[in-house]
Amino acid sequence: MKDARLRHGRASLALSFFVQGVTFALLVTRIPAIQDRYGISDGLLPVFLAAVPILAGVGSVVTEKVVARVRPRVVLRWAQPVVLLALLGVGAGGELWQAAVALGVFGVSVGALDASMNMMGVSLQRAYGRSIMLGFHAAYSLGGIAGASMAWAGAHWDLTLLVSYLPAVVALLPAAFIGSRWYVEGAETETDADGQGEEGSSGVSVSFRLLMPLCLVMSFAYIGDSTVSNWSAKYLQDVLGSSEQLSTVPYNVYMVTTLLGRAVGDFGVRRFGAVTVVRFGSVLAAAGFGVVAVASGAWIGMLGFTMLGLGLCVIVPQTFAAAGRMFPGASDTAIARLNVFNYVGFLVGSPLVGALGDAWSYRGAMLVPMVLVLATLVYAKSFGPEPARYGGGHERPRTVDVG
Repeated sequence: MKDARLRHGRASLALSFFVQGVTFALLVTRIPAIQDRYGISDGLLPVFLAAVPILAGVGSVVTEKVVARVRPRVVLRWAQPVVLLALLGVGAGGELWQAAVALGVFGVSVGALDASMNMMGVSLQRAYGRSIMLGFHAAYSLGGIAGASMAWAGAHWDLTLLVSYLPAVVALLPAAFIGSRWYVEGAETETDADGQGEEGSSGVSVSFRLLMPLCLVMSFAYIGDSTVSNWSAKYLQDVLGSSEQLSTVPYNVYMVTTLLGRAVGDFGVRRFGAVTVVRFGSVLAAAGFGVVAVASGAWIGMLGFTMLGLGLCVIVPQTFAAAGRMFPGASDTAIARLNVFNYVGFLVGSPLVGALGDAWSYRGAMLVPMVLVLATLVYAKSFGPEPARYGGGHERPRTVDVG
């Protein structure tokens, strides 16, 4: 019975990751349409775009406090519908203040959603006793591909934002809410009748000094990711001389390789260990940035973006997993704090590359995320398997064979 509950919990959490991938892709890939709908000026657009990750960081910090009283599954069950409804609000509004409110709600709720999803993923991985975290993030990547495809269809058929978003929300909101009935956490115990998780009641503190290496790795990874998301099309077209149509391909290739890398990544972690996988991913991603920087043509540039997808995709899930191992008695707190640096990297990456590209060259700008991703090698030991002595004295969990 316990094994069946874990399997159902794993499937329902994977669905949640998939839904979030669809939702986020639908938002970010239609930013030009959002700008046109609300008449947001080019000068004001960066403010709107920066506000979302800033508020998401706030949502993650608030979630740290909330999960001291209720389980992460409760936060996730209600945060995901709010995210979906906020997306619908972005598509339904017509005034600038309505866009600001909808994007603000989206930001805060997505921070709570990201934090609680990864808390539950780490907890389930602990119960399984083997790596399953990359599989959840593979579901997110699959959702991102689906969402980007829906957005492309909406743009291709010149659909309004509301018409473009409504079918996805109508289909995904009830699916996610019904699926939330099977959420389960590996740390959950039958005696927790008051609704508190063990992390919320343990009183174990999280040392920021010990967590900092993982925070830096998280930021570096998202600086690399945001570079691809925001600059790959422009780089291919303006620097490598591709056509406008071909310039849309690198991000799609990046997303597909991210999905493939995460789909098999857990097997690599089980076979070779997290430290080896993270080191390999860091070197491959850095090499990808190097290939992009020296590429003589569009197809070589796309080879570099392919390498980037395969390399970067393993780092973020393993960073969350490492935080759970480092602080097994306070993993929810550690993950909530670590999740903030997801948004730090996202905020820093795009402006950094843009400023360097304008002041120097876009080829040279690609070397900066290359060096930052390569710096992950310095902190690779933080991904080791041992839940360090600072984790609160919990025993290593028993491996559960649940498929």
